[in-house]
Order: sequence, then C-alpha cells, then structure tokens
Amino acid sequence: MATESAVNDSPPPLDTRTDAMAQLMKRPKVLLVDNDENDRLLTRRSLETQNCEVVLATSVTDALRQIAAQRFDVLITDLHMPDAGDGFAVVTAMRHSQPNALTLVVSDFPDVQKAMNAILLQADEVLVKPFDATRLPRLMDKGKLTALPSPRPAKEGAAAILERDVSILIERWLERVKGAEALAAIPIQPEERSAYLPAMIKSITARLRGTREIEAIDCASPAAVAHGKSRYRQGYTAPLIVQESRLLQVSIFETIQRNLATVDFTSVLPDIMIIADEVDSELKQAIGSFLAAQREGGVGASA
Repeated sequence: MATESAVNDSPPPLDTRTDAMAQLMKRPKVLLVDNDENDRLLTRRSLETQNCEVVLATSVTDALRQIAAQRFDVLITDLHMPDAGDGFAVVTAMRHSQPNALTLVVSDFPDVQKAMNAILLQADEVLVKPFDATRLPRLMDKGKLTALPSPRPAKEGAAAILERDVSILIERWLERVKGAEALAAIPIQPEERSAYLPAMIKSITARLRGTREIEAIDCASPAAVAHGKSRYRQGYTAPLIVQESRLLQVSIFETIQRNLATVDFTSVLPDIMIIADEVDSELKQAIGSFLAAQREGGVGASA
C-alpha cells in the first residue's frame, strides 16, 4: 500500500509535463474590447473554451493601455464603444504597435456593411456579432498565410486627420450638443445645426497648411459671418454660440487623441495651438456678425 501511495503521489513523467507546458505556451493571447458587459462576458467564455488567454478592455482608453503594456496574438474589438469609430481607433493603435497581431472588428450587421471599406484598410476581418470563437483558429491560420510585412502607418499632421475623420468629428459634436440642455432646446434639425462645420474645418485645415504663426492677423471668413447671421435667425444667443464653439474644440482635440497611433508628435503641439487660435478667430467673427444682425433686428422692430 505504501508503495502504491508513493507511486500515485509521484510527479507526472517529464514528457507529459513538457507537453502540457508547450500547450500552455501555445495559447493565443486575445485582447477583447467591448463596452457591452453581456457581449464581453459571452465572448470571453467562448474564447476560453478554445484555449485562449483573454484580456478584457471596456473602452478605447483601457484598450490603448493594454496594447502599450502587453503583447497580443489577436485583437477582437467592437466597432462602437459607444461612439462610431471607436473600434477603428483601437485597430489603428494595434496595427501601429503590434503589426503582427490578428485584428478583428465585430459589430451589428448594418454597421458592418457601412464600415467594411474603411475598416478593412486596417483590420484583417470585419465580422457580425456575436463572434463565433470556433472560427478563431482558421482566422489565425489565414492570417499567417496571407500576412505581409506590415509597414508602420505613415505619420499624419492634424490637418490630414481632421480631413479624414470630419464626418466622425461632426457626429461626436452633435452628440455633445444634444447633451447640452440649453443648446438642445433650440428647435432645429441636426443638418441645420451642423451645416457650418465643413466650412469651419476647411478653414482650420487651410490655416494648418498655410499661415502657422500663432495669433496671426484675422483673415475675413465669409463662412463665419454667415454662421453668425444664421444663428441669430435660429434663435441662438451669443453665449450659446460660444458654448457650441467650446464643444467644437473639445471634439477636434478628441479626434486628434483618437488618432494618437499615427499623429506626428513633432508638430502636434503647434497644431493644437493653431487650431485653438483659428477657432477663436472664427468665433470672434461669428459673434460680431450675430450682434450686427441683432442690432439690425432691433432697429427694424422699433421702426
């Protein structure tokens, strides 16, 4: 009995332990990024049944922190977390810092169709939710067979980033305006509210590519003048125009932050200063136009 007990208590053969260690070392390490708790937990369980080591992230900021701190074999990220384009920011960061990782974007079906062309420039696959973890080994094998050396993404200045992401920037700005009670109370359609923004962004990018001196002499902006008059007709007040401008700056800087993986850090601080100066210049002209329309309206009413 003692002999039998000694045999049962002895460690497993060296070959068995080596095989087990090799299997453990082969486990794919997956970064799973999703702000939806139910989707996150279900996908994690599914991946763990496929012998994956899973690291969770619940936001873009959390995901960027994990990418900087650890090495991964696979990235699986939701497209919206909760805003449009969040997943693209995570994919871009992974491509930049860990170009050999398999990058997968998952989303609801309508979003997949809309995002396919843009996202596939960076991601390996765009998939419909829920993610089927049994497909991962095949996707990893496909990635190894088709992978090409991944060049580091070209560095971009703020002008190029704003031009590329202008539609997402406007969408984020509208969400912020919707959350501001006084602004949301102005009864106009989103298209009317944001109609001036493309011209505003164009002025900013032109300034970034042209006169780069801080506090340069204000250039006349017909778009800003028209914007001030339009806001008067729509029932705004001067403080509300200022509040909108502040939210625009926040949205612009958030857009640059979302693209930190490709931003040219040698010029980003001067770019930010120029952006702030140009937004202030446009605001000054819009307010001047608004007050002139207000005075004209007051004279007309009194006559």
